[in-house]
Amino acid sequence: MLVASLARPGGNITGLSNQSTDLPGKRLELLRAVVPGLHRVAVMANVATPIGRLEMDEVKAAARALDLEIIPREIRKAEDIGPAFETINRSADALDVVTDPLVNTNRVRIATLANMALMPTMYGEKAYAEAGGLLSYGPNFPDLFRRAAEQVDKILRGARPGDIPVEQPTKFDLAINLATAKALGITVPPSVLALANDVID
Repeated sequence: MLVASLARPGGNITGLSNQSTDLPGKRLELLRAVVPGLHRVAVMANVATPIGRLEMDEVKAAARALDLEIIPREIRKAEDIGPAFETINRSADALDVVTDPLVNTNRVRIATLANMALMPTMYGEKAYAEAGGLLSYGPNFPDLFRRAAEQVDKILRGARPGDIPVEQPTKFDLAINLATAKALGITVPPSVLALANDVID
């Protein structure tokens, strides 16, 4: 454990959380609202990283609560992405992609492969929807970066990092790529469109 608590991290550390393990349920709910008849969701995660393994477990737990079947697709390197899609195409109604540096570097490739397979996708950051993914839902990173700068300012003015609370996101973004939705033959419900912070045409 890196910190004793969010309110009083202790030691010589503070920072911000992106709540990546708290959001899979919301992402699956949004995906189900947009994809008619959603039953089976493939989850692509880089299990060579702790966050990939942890979020995969959280997605599985959230899926049980929503009565969705999860089909894990584990990757460890860029060369695993193509083969993962060969089985996703035949087994899932949609794809949830766990964000990490490997996936981020390959986001255009992943979106392209998913769209070629007519596979609706959900991601954790807006950049993925901008790269051609159908949906993304996650913390507003510009807001987190601004708040991180405020924490640095406090430390430079003499505050001890362990006395500065670890902050959680307060702003979340839903991005919808309508061009991708159209290509997939999906009509995004007005109720979901009304929630979107970014609509990409």
